[in-house]
Amino acid sequence: MSNFVVSARKYRPKTFDEVVGQQHVSDTLKKALQSSKIAHAYLFCGPRGVGKTTCARILAKVVNCENPTDKHTPCGVCSSCQSFEDNGSFNILELDAASNNSVENIRSLIDQVRIQPQSGKYKIFIIDEVHMLSQSAFNAFLKTLEEPPPYVIFIMATTEKHKILPTILSRCQIYDFKRIQPSDIVPQLQYILEKENKTADFEALHIIGQKADGAMRDALSIFDRIASSTGSHISYKDVVENLNILDYDYFFRVTDNLILERLGDVLLDVDDVMHKGFEADQFMHGLTEHFRNLLMLSIPETITLLDVGETLKSRYLEQANLLRRATLMSFLNIANECDIHHPMARNKRLHVEVALSKMTYASRLIQSSDTSLEEKKTKLANDSSNSRAIESSSSKSELTTESRKIDKAPSKDNKKTQSQPESADYESLQQPEANKEKSAVDENPLSESSLGQGMEGNEEPKSQLDISKSPKKALNKIAAMGDMPILSSNMFDSLEAKIRKEEKLNEASVPINKETVSEVVQEYADQHDSNSIQQILKMMDVEADEDAITFYVPSVIAKESVSQQSILMDLLREKFSRRDIAIPVVIDKDRFPDYVAPVIQAKLTDREKYIQMIEKNPNLSSLQEKFNLEPS
Repeated sequence: MSNFVVSARKYRPKTFDEVVGQQHVSDTLKKALQSSKIAHAYLFCGPRGVGKTTCARILAKVVNCENPTDKHTPCGVCSSCQSFEDNGSFNILELDAASNNSVENIRSLIDQVRIQPQSGKYKIFIIDEVHMLSQSAFNAFLKTLEEPPPYVIFIMATTEKHKILPTILSRCQIYDFKRIQPSDIVPQLQYILEKENKTADFEALHIIGQKADGAMRDALSIFDRIASSTGSHISYKDVVENLNILDYDYFFRVTDNLILERLGDVLLDVDDVMHKGFEADQFMHGLTEHFRNLLMLSIPETITLLDVGETLKSRYLEQANLLRRATLMSFLNIANECDIHHPMARNKRLHVEVALSKMTYASRLIQSSDTSLEEKKTKLANDSSNSRAIESSSSKSELTTESRKIDKAPSKDNKKTQSQPESADYESLQQPEANKEKSAVDENPLSESSLGQGMEGNEEPKSQLDISKSPKKALNKIAAMGDMPILSSNMFDSLEAKIRKEEKLNEASVPINKETVSEVVQEYADQHDSNSIQQILKMMDVEADEDAITFYVPSVIAKESVSQQSILMDLLREKFSRRDIAIPVVIDKDRFPDYVAPVIQAKLTDREKYIQMIEKNPNLSSLQEKFNLEPS
């Protein structure tokens, strides 16, 4: 039986240049060695398997090496290096604090500190998992750690820095190790493959790097496990089956079905995943990561954040071009809400299926809303160009009124206006110039005709506005009031309520006049609980015109009090069916010549309060003299 050595030990770095993913630590230690500024205590912190103990061993070897190189790496041939490699060095001692965490173990270590090194310059103690020491052991170690002999160096490593006493931290040079990225793990795995005369798919190595969760040791353990069950080549399929993870193809297929609004196929895909032994939340986690990758590709500045192979990246880019950025954000919102509420759901599979159903038809709502918004903007631009020029001194409220009038009387030509999508990648999916006169159904980038593939002959084309009439009407009105929405799960639940509210609020406007405003204010003031607010509301002066209602008050306090009456503002907007009406509160003292500001009395001192009490009740003075009391 051959003596097999795991890759984590066989290919453990022997120099700082070989350490993967910790360039900031390696460079700092090499510069410290170059300037001969070696501290007496180091603390290496970071997650598991990122090279803390490895760097401690390399530093110990370099410090005691008899012939270090110009790059401050151990020579590997001197007696000190050889004895360390053979685990026979008396100057470099390793201590596991997890099993030696008592005061007696620290006292034994202190006794060894007193013995000078037999050969070399330093006696080095590497203490792993130092956070496992008891508080008594830490206290016993404090004095020696702060002022050790000049020939002693302590190198401690820990995965839980927060458990170490601050008094220990203050006596060490602290180096924080970071998680190793898949982009750094994959080249190291390729190097090991060359040494082992094996090959592997890039996607397979990238999956190993992702599953390692930032730990090089975990990546090598996974690599050994897969390599032992395969031949000379490690394929992507081998890794997926061995690690029992979902294939990329599942998420690409589900996303294609979401784009084509094939809800039945989406639910069948979920059923297939669950029959393979995966939980519904695992599937949603993978699908959310898939949407995130598509979003990164839709933004030119973030393409570099997608760390996958070129073949896989081309598939992501092809699918990202079929989706608008707002649709992706809606998918992510729904998936995130599903993930938040999934642990509390009783029927977890149904919870995931409902979320996927919402994703299937989210693009319809966004597309219809966006189309209506662009039509409104185009109508406004065309009608404004044909009408008289608006003077530069016109107020913002006048422009709002003009926009509203234009919306109420759209021109016939504007009905043919096509909406232009915002995404640059999405523009490649638009119809040719000769098809501009086609219906809005043909212009829908999420319909089968736009995708150009995956359609069966007997399927009818989908309509981008295939919703009930009431949602369509309401979405058009909502779109005219703001930007294109990014849908979430709650928006589906409250859609009908929003429809009713918007339709009611956008009915024929009631003319604004001062008398009606005063009646609403008077009625509101009579029902208010605060007497001071009632007085302010009844005292203030009101002016109203077609575009604004102005309240005039005499003081800052009155202005703040009126501005906080949001219910009154809502009542006025509902009364006149005007969402855009401005209701400013203005201070104008000239309108209130008889107004006298209330005098705020200064706070009395204890002595002044006592004098006033004696004036009201002279018997207090007799009580003070009888008991010989002194006022404070």
